[in-house]
Amino acid sequence: MPSPPLAVAVGRSDETPVRRGPWIERGRSALLVLSSFAGGLALLFLVLEQRPAGGWRVLDIAVGALAGLVLLVRYRAPLVVGLVLAVAGAFSATAGVANYVALFAVARSRRTEQALLVALADIAGALVFWLLYPANSALSLTVVVNTAITLAVVAWGALQQKQQDLVAVYRDRAARIEREREQRAEQIQMAERARIAQDMHDSVAHYISLIALYAGALAVAGDGAENVGTTAATIRTTAISALDELRTVIGILRDGTVVTPRNSAHGHTVAGLIDEARQAGQLVVAHLDLPDDSGSTGSTAAPREPLNAEHVYRVVREGLTNARKHAPGALVTVDVRREGGDALVTVTNPIEETGSVLPGTGAGLSGLVERIAAVGGVTEHEVVDRGENTHEFRLSARVPLR
Repeated sequence: MPSPPLAVAVGRSDETPVRRGPWIERGRSALLVLSSFAGGLALLFLVLEQRPAGGWRVLDIAVGALAGLVLLVRYRAPLVVGLVLAVAGAFSATAGVANYVALFAVARSRRTEQALLVALADIAGALVFWLLYPANSALSLTVVVNTAITLAVVAWGALQQKQQDLVAVYRDRAARIEREREQRAEQIQMAERARIAQDMHDSVAHYISLIALYAGALAVAGDGAENVGTTAATIRTTAISALDELRTVIGILRDGTVVTPRNSAHGHTVAGLIDEARQAGQLVVAHLDLPDDSGSTGSTAAPREPLNAEHVYRVVREGLTNARKHAPGALVTVDVRREGGDALVTVTNPIEETGSVLPGTGAGLSGLVERIAAVGGVTEHEVVDRGENTHEFRLSARVPLR
């Protein structure tokens, strides 16, 4: 009877359909074939009391050798190999180990229903083998032993299949988490680059518009040596400030190096910003009602500096820059005052039908709206009809100071 092929012969849990290196795979396959054949020979000569004799023994050994070789394709056609070896095990004692290895392959790689079908074929084969050699054991013992072995093999293979599926699921999940982490990191990087680009746009546009205004004043000054020298020096200082801003942003984008720009002569305050615009020739009327001239954003700021004073500074800067670009020579009104825990900022200037002196894309206003919204504020910009073909551009913002 082929059943006594102990579970040791089946217990090769490392036999998986997962592809490995070619030499490792070949070595494992050869070891499996030899082990199955050796187990079959042990069953034939050491376990069975009644066994084939003469030429039938030679045939039995030959069938067992072929059964071991058939195991090489057990994962290509597991169901076919399992049924074929179940038939072989019904007549050959030497094939009694190989048929259980084939059953394990079916349970490992196919549905449980198919594995149970092959298990029934193995039990039926054991009964056929008992009819050929009944002196080995009682019928009841043969049925019980072979049923227990086949069910154990099916359960073991199904468990291995579930473990393999879980490993595949965990690997996919880990790969997906890694991809999501990389995507989040890329999104954060892109958002930071966009923020830096917006800062560069605002700062450089401010300085370039000042340079244009100074250059216009220089052209009007004519040949006055004193005025020309002073204005040229101011243009040079403003250009250096613009280059410093560019150098800072490029250093961050290139290798993360932060280059601190030279401090402006007026500092990063709303009052200093207005003084700078007036010195460049821009007509500005300002009404400021915030501590420390609407908040310095530098490291030497007074303790009373509002928390979001930098955003107030940016609103005023954007308003002055837009006025220089789109309404050169027009009177600009800047109003900054407190209302509760907020700062109300309004920058207005009349606009003309003529085109802008400097090109613009509107990115500054869009970025400003997003920046103020990020701190819980609101930004609005509109063109107001004052009548008699007179229009006014108004930029207003409510910035929380807490």
